[in-house]
Amino acid sequence: MKKKFKIENLDCANCAAKMENEINKLEEVNKASISFMTSRLTLEADDDKFDTILSKVENAMKKIEDDVKLCY
Repeated sequence: MKKKFKIENLDCANCAAKMENEINKLEEVNKASISFMTSRLTLEADDDKFDTILSKVENAMKKIEDDVKLCY
């Protein structure tokens, strides 16, 4: 399943690329892409794993930029 999320406080395109890289390393993620221009994360994963994966995704993002926030 594919879902899109708004990202708040995303400050630079380089950080967005690093976040995308980290999220794609997560075992449960099939594919992730971040658009800096729209501040959106597109995440593909198994439908039954979305609840557990979102906290891992947010933690991966916060390693790069501490004040980013996913809007569900």
